[in-house]
Amino acid sequence: MRANTRFCKQLLAQRRTFSSTARRLDNYAFIGLGQMGYQMARNLQSKLPPSDTIRLYDINRGAAEKLAQEMSAQQAGGASAHVADSAADASREADTVVTCLPEPQHVKATYESILKDELPPRPGPRLFIDCSTIDPTSSREVAAAVDKALPNGQGHFVDAPMSGGVVGATAGTLTFMLGAPDSLVARSEIVLQRMGKRVLHCGPQGAGLAAKLANNYLLAIENIATAEAMNLGARWGLDPKVLASVINVSTGKCWPSEVNNPVPGVVKTAPANRDYQGGFGIGLMRKDLRLAILAAKEAEAKLVLADKASEVYETAESEERCKGRDFSVVYRWLGGKE
Repeated sequence: MRANTRFCKQLLAQRRTFSSTARRLDNYAFIGLGQMGYQMARNLQSKLPPSDTIRLYDINRGAAEKLAQEMSAQQAGGASAHVADSAADASREADTVVTCLPEPQHVKATYESILKDELPPRPGPRLFIDCSTIDPTSSREVAAAVDKALPNGQGHFVDAPMSGGVVGATAGTLTFMLGAPDSLVARSEIVLQRMGKRVLHCGPQGAGLAAKLANNYLLAIENIATAEAMNLGARWGLDPKVLASVINVSTGKCWPSEVNNPVPGVVKTAPANRDYQGGFGIGLMRKDLRLAILAAKEAEAKLVLADKASEVYETAESEERCKGRDFSVVYRWLGGKE
């Protein structure tokens, strides 16, 4: 009995020791504060403990300063926020670097600047998470550059493009498509789940982008076909709501028909009811379609509808009545009744 009592006291003492051990302070960098990145960085910072630090950088310094001020003013706490002078400055002492940039050339240039000078050692391996939507080949090139600059496991690069738009970024409900080795999934998920709701591990580095572009290629085609079908039905005298209800319980059902229907008045929350404002911009769809076509050529995969779809989005975007609007505005370009 005395032995058992002595054992329990020893175990309790050990637990107290473990619980009082100081947590290592983590440093973060967030680079790229556009419409998506701004909200993602805000959510990340707010969910980090006050003992952590996050350094912000954007080519538009005003955006970084504005966000840092908002972070400092919030009542709920969060990590300490600072504005960096460059991407390299933001990343120098960071354990985790998150990038969210527009095009492949921006991602390559940013990582080149980060890796140009030798980075000081950190207590553990650095993790670079790129949430940009770029082509898989460019992403793999950057991953190779990170491996070369930080050999022997000192740094790792993963791709994690997201879905959910500005609304999802603001609400923290994004879905991330992660391309990473199994050994980095858990660490990556901890960071990504502070900015989103779901992380889908798609395979090794580059797989997240491959999944994102394949999905968005399909979405681009479905959107045009839905606009054509709705326009066709309307010209045959069908009530758009009736036609949509038929499609959405039949084999033609898809996200553009059910959630983002291009005809005003069919789905109350769709951008079509706001003069196609908000939503997923037609310019962004053009970009993702272009990247999907590039990736398909490199993989020698035939895309028989790609060129025509690209032409449709390019022509529609060139018209003032469609420019800058949600990609479902192709219904208007087709001459659909509004």
